[in-house]
Amino acid sequence: MKKRLLTFLIFLSSVTILSACSLPGLSTSSDEDTIAITGGITSEAQILGSLTAGMVEHYTDKKTTVINNLATTTINNQAMLNGDASISAARYTGTDLTTTLGLPPEKDPKIAFDTVKKEFKTRYQQTWFNSYGFENTYVFLVRKDTAEKYNLKKVSDLKEVADQLVAGVDTAWITRKGDGYDGFKKTYGFAFESILPMQIGLVYDAVDAGKMDIVLGYSTDGRIASYDLVMLEDDLSFFPPYDAAAIVDDKLLKDTPGLEEAMKKLEGTIDTKKMQELNYEADNNLVEPSVVAKRFLEENNYFEGK
Repeated sequence: MKKRLLTFLIFLSSVTILSACSLPGLSTSSDEDTIAITGGITSEAQILGSLTAGMVEHYTDKKTTVINNLATTTINNQAMLNGDASISAARYTGTDLTTTLGLPPEKDPKIAFDTVKKEFKTRYQQTWFNSYGFENTYVFLVRKDTAEKYNLKKVSDLKEVADQLVAGVDTAWITRKGDGYDGFKKTYGFAFESILPMQIGLVYDAVDAGKMDIVLGYSTDGRIASYDLVMLEDDLSFFPPYDAAAIVDDKLLKDTPGLEEAMKKLEGTIDTKKMQELNYEADNNLVEPSVVAKRFLEENNYFEGK
């Protein structure tokens, strides 16, 4: 109940911010020396927000502020359009393709990226940078004992046993068009015994505790390592690509010397394993995301030789 209340309060906070735009961190659009960057509510989004801020401050003469209470892609996008932020640090091709742009899902990573890059430039005058080097896609997860019991390595292996399994999945995924449950059943040719809607943050605890046999999580979540869960290969490539990247307002990019160079230095620097490790530091070891980001940048000397 407390977690549901927290989610509701976060949502209200996000709506309030966008309607009032008077809280700390969103009044900086009028401050030419400070760049507002949207992160998010997940550890991953907050880490990426702080990584971007660190690079901007290292390579330009600007200060930064990171906004970490915008709960959805839609709210992040609206903050950019309103001028409340000029950089959005944690955006995903597959999500923006269908949610922000209202276009059909695309399974080819290059086509998906080229489409969002072109459409964001045309519609919003924003530049979509190349991926950090990882994608955060949906992935089915089971405990090791479950994987061994049913010899599970890929999603297709579930076909013979799915009618015996209880699955916990993101609430929105059940009714999503294209890459939701209906599309999944058509592609893989089977359904689970029962499928229960859950908040995405709760699925890891649920499968670890044995309350679910299988859950749908995110491929870069640090809790996969925390609970030693097994990721099943999406062998039929059902889920579209969700390559992670940053978006920058074109005017800011043009008017800020060193900014484009700073953003490009982050391209291709974080693979899926590394993002899992960074998320693990925040989610399992309870290190503040901003500290995780700072350590990562310092360890890599802010990618000065890149």
